[in-house]
Amino acid sequence: MNRPTISVLLPVRNGMPYLRDALLSLLGQTFGDFEVLVLDDGSDDGGPAMARTLGDGRIQVHEDARRIGLAARLNQGVRLARGELIARMDADDICLPRRFEVQSTYLSAHPEVDLVGCRAAVFRQAGEVLGLLPFAASHEALCARPWHTIPLPHPTWLGRREWFMRNPYRIPEVVRAEDQELLVRASVTSRYACVPEVLLAYRLAAPDLRKLLVARRSQLLAQVRLLALRREWSGVMLALACGALKSGRDVAAAAGRRSGYRVHPHHAQLDPATLRELALALEGRA
Repeated sequence: MNRPTISVLLPVRNGMPYLRDALLSLLGQTFGDFEVLVLDDGSDDGGPAMARTLGDGRIQVHEDARRIGLAARLNQGVRLARGELIARMDADDICLPRRFEVQSTYLSAHPEVDLVGCRAAVFRQAGEVLGLLPFAASHEALCARPWHTIPLPHPTWLGRREWFMRNPYRIPEVVRAEDQELLVRASVTSRYACVPEVLLAYRLAAPDLRKLLVARRSQLLAQVRLLALRREWSGVMLALACGALKSGRDVAAAAGRRSGYRVHPHHAQLDPATLRELALALEGRA
């Protein structure tokens, strides 16, 4: 079999009812030279069987009835990947049609870049576009505040396979912050970028305070550990202060039944053509 250009890592555990729409958004890409590795982590909702019914040979379902965690599944996917590039995708998000075309073109034109993301629009269950996730374009801007966050959303990643091989996800897993731990850990020896086009729709789930606080704690511990190893003591102090502020914001947001995620309103940021494209991508997929 010919090797595809892109291998898409799509880990899932009980991803119904959104998995089908995520897969269909991948199959609708203008750049079609890819494989999708559906990495099941012990689902019992029929999602893997549904993925097979789509009848596209690019979709490969890997399941073993075990729960080993997200980071372990992603490392498994990197080992299985045959493409020279590896993309990330979550089971409840939606790719816009030109995502792989734009990002693969960028990596071809910028051989010094290891990992590229894209802008992500945030939508609710009802399909309402709320705004955009934070954005920075260059490696320097993305990594300016490692004690806060590196604003490169995990499901938007497209990177070189050798980068993922050199930088595996940490085991034991950094629960709900595996992406930030990896970005901070690899930032000194890597080059990141993010294209300005909105190429992914990120589904905003109902606020869950426990999950938010677990994510904040995991990210904070990872940041402090990595910054301390580099003897960046001012960064350690900033991470501690920032972690406390974020947790307080999460508690306040949960009390008001709002999400703790930072979302920038899209007014004056999304042009009419992009809004129309988002509406078409989300139509019937909320």
